Amino acid sequence: METLTRIKVRYAETDQMGVVHHSVYAVYLEAARVDFLERAGLPYAHIEARGIAFPVVELSLVFRAPARFGEEIAVRTRLAELSSRALLFRYRVEREGALLAEGFTRHLCQVGGRAARIPEDLHRALSVLHLG
Repeated sequence: METLTRIKVRYAETDQMGVVHHSVYAVYLEAARVDFLERAGLPYAHIEARGIAFPVVELSLVFRAPARFGEEIAVRTRLAELSSRALLFRYRVEREGALLAEGFTRHLCQVGGRAARIPEDLHRALSVLHLG
């Protein structure tokens, strides 16, 4: 499964030249990841309500071209890897099909603030997304 999340670049996200600051891309990826899970029927708020969290433990981005104030960008998101304790999402940030940035985030499952195996029912639901 892959989702496409559209985001309008806001003025506050840019530098003096109107270019999106590199740190803002992490926020864009998070918005896209939450959207991905929600569209898959796994709202992150419901996951957290169970005491489960997936903090980012690794982030990688390669920048290809700048995004600018006022543009609409799209973030393509897919669950690329799934293990018993971790997830890896891959992203492509695009503007009208042109690649602006690509990368991934790795997440470790935590239950009650400690590293843990992904609960079986959640792992099954994520498996469908990973394979789909």
